[in-house]
Amino acid sequence: MSESQGFEVTAGIADGPGRAGIIRTPHGQIATPAFIPVGTKATVKTLTPEQVRSTGAQAILANAYHLYLQPGSDVVEAAGGLAKFSAWNGPTYTDSGGFQVMSLGVGFKKTLAMDVSGLQNDDVVAPGKTRNAFVDEEGVTFRSHIDGSEHRFTPEVSMGIQHRLGADIIFAFDELTTLMNTRGYQVDSVERTRRWARRCLAEHNRLSVERNQVPGMAASLAANQLPQQQLWGVVQGAQYEDLRRSAAQGLVALSDEFEAEGLRGFAGYGIGGALEKHNLGTIVRWVAEELPDERPRHLLGISEPDDIFAAVAAGADTFDCVAPTRLARRGGIYTRDGRITLTNARFKRDFGPLDPFTHSPISEQYSRAYLHHLLKAKEFLAGTICTIHNLFFMVTLVDDIRAAIEQGRFEEFREEFMGRYYAGKKA
Repeated sequence: MSESQGFEVTAGIADGPGRAGIIRTPHGQIATPAFIPVGTKATVKTLTPEQVRSTGAQAILANAYHLYLQPGSDVVEAAGGLAKFSAWNGPTYTDSGGFQVMSLGVGFKKTLAMDVSGLQNDDVVAPGKTRNAFVDEEGVTFRSHIDGSEHRFTPEVSMGIQHRLGADIIFAFDELTTLMNTRGYQVDSVERTRRWARRCLAEHNRLSVERNQVPGMAASLAANQLPQQQLWGVVQGAQYEDLRRSAAQGLVALSDEFEAEGLRGFAGYGIGGALEKHNLGTIVRWVAEELPDERPRHLLGISEPDDIFAAVAAGADTFDCVAPTRLARRGGIYTRDGRITLTNARFKRDFGPLDPFTHSPISEQYSRAYLHHLLKAKEFLAGTICTIHNLFFMVTLVDDIRAAIEQGRFEEFREEFMGRYYAGKKA
């Protein structure tokens, strides 16, 4: 791995796997722990790249499924890759498309707080939905949520799309399961995801050579050459400790096997799949204990403060979620005293700032009454202001967590923040 790549641990939490560190990419460094805003279609909804930067965000995550369907990964490649195409020009991630293929195709949504007691069923289709995604050993056949056209994703197809998109960090194609799937299906799925991971590594190495991106190849690259990319494996296994641990062990062994042959292994690891909220920290810790300390870990799809603290303490380095931006467009904002919904009538004459304790210009400049008006009037500006506020809140929270780790006061800060945030919950 080149000097522009890699991960370094800079501080740790006493008596646990949590840590602070630095991920290096060709487009810059990411200080961890870090919250990565989601720009699904190469844009964080309602914001310009400059506005995203103003929140302190260090990187963005886009989705391979959506960009494959529109405008097409070939268009993004022709523009010089995701960072240039979106005018972000900083570190970028793309997920493999596996989550969207299954969640949109089958009609279920990932949830943390699901209670599945007595409800397990492998034929998981949301009520009123038609199954539009079918898994087999080779990959997934699905119908587009845009026009119903049929498409096929395999590990090789996902790698090809993500190489054309050109993000700094890309993920192996995995099978998404839900907490409703039976244990038997989870066992089969973990093994299938491992087999797909092998194919992803093989194709990633092939494409890297083809694109002249591996160490030891030509020293100078063409001006429009996509950056050297890091492939991260994805650990599945739902709520089962033995499956999570064996899935992590299997991916590490696979990575070691490729590296022993002088090829690229996994530069990091994602932790995917549906997680029971009350068990989130425990599951992340199971996985972290099986993964190498010198590789970063990304937890896919969380954003609530209690989940972030639990994930960091258990060893997660980065995480993404659409919730802060989606919530913002509906008038929900985070404050140090809990989450509030600005469409509620009690904010009609509340001329105070969005949050007097979130010290950003956007939070102090606009009143709750003004946002209440914009939301009721269905003005687009409401989404922009609330989104900037929420991203600033989340990014600042994780920055503060990182500082607390470096200062050796993580647990003290956690108790202080959580005590206030959850004591002050408002409707």
